[in-house]
Amino acid sequence: MRSPVALFGAFLRGTFGLPKPDREAIERVKELARTALRASPETAFAVNEIACNDPGCPGIETVILVMEPGKKTRALKVQKTLDEVTEQDIRAAFDV
Repeated sequence: MRSPVALFGAFLRGTFGLPKPDREAIERVKELARTALRASPETAFAVNEIACNDPGCPGIETVILVMEPGKKTRALKVQKTLDEVTEQDIRAAFDV
């Protein structure tokens, strides 16, 4: 049987020796996403940086969840570290 790590293929930063991202970097990406998507004030965002050990993964990527009231949650993946994400990356990932 595969280990949970193999099944999920991702580690959150702050676990397994990766430094935990700082709150400012997370808030910066949330604001970039809000601006890029022209999201309403009611829209919530969750931002995580994950590292994937699967050979098909890019290594470290940033995942942004967009939770709009009354709509299905959308996930966007940017194949960059949290510190490297730009508004243009977010627009490209959501095709905005």
